[in-house]
Amino acid sequence: MGLFKRNPFGHILIIKKWLIRIFGLITHRRYRGFNELHIEGSEIIRNLPDKNVLFISNHQTYFADVVAMFHVFNASLSGREDSIKNVGYLWQPKMNVYYVAASETMKSGLLPRILAYVGAITVERTWRAGGKDVTEKREVNPNDTENIKIALADGWVITFPQGTTKSFKPVRKGTAHIIKQHKPIVVPIVIDGFRRSFDKKGLRLKKKNILQSFTIKEPLEIDYENETIEQIVEKVEYAIEQHASFLKVIPAEEIEEQEKLNRLRQWEY
Repeated sequence: MGLFKRNPFGHILIIKKWLIRIFGLITHRRYRGFNELHIEGSEIIRNLPDKNVLFISNHQTYFADVVAMFHVFNASLSGREDSIKNVGYLWQPKMNVYYVAASETMKSGLLPRILAYVGAITVERTWRAGGKDVTEKREVNPNDTENIKIALADGWVITFPQGTTKSFKPVRKGTAHIIKQHKPIVVPIVIDGFRRSFDKKGLRLKKKNILQSFTIKEPLEIDYENETIEQIVEKVEYAIEQHASFLKVIPAEEIEEQEKLNRLRQWEY
């Protein structure tokens, strides 16, 4: 029975472990080789409890963001200091890591279905269908919130509160409801460079020699009992640097200077 031990969602752990190992090996050079992943805050990962941790992050591609998180989490837990050097950390990966993903995305092909086995908690998006925003919002599926509850009780959950890869879109209140109801430790992550490195799905490498950044912040201080949903939403927006205050009109000279900096950010190996 031990060989075929399952997680709360019925996934056989030995299969999940080998999928993490295989896909980890395949994707490693996307973050350390073709491009370079600059990590900050790996010590925060090592100080977290084994369960009831919710990671919130901005979103740039469907899959590359999550894959990078699996690399960083496991490398950090294996003692790497802000680095994913030496892919040996994949041999004994953390098995109770889950991520929230749209059902339609995870059913869009064979590869997404395989990746779903690694730890996807699929949810029906109430505000979007077929890649487009809908005017008539659907009811929240109670099974979706229950599955997130189960995943938090078992381990760590990654979620992208905006529910889209577009920048500066509103944070969905559903994330705030989850935080208020289940009282997890909430760890913000801010990523950049993934949109330039990969296509929208995050499966195809679009450009090499891009410096990708991955910043893990200290857990949020939240008054679960007294803070309102709106206050938690605003706190999340600031934490993942997607609040409207981060937007500004950029002069043409600054854009040109930024482009020069981007060229300088390209790494030589």
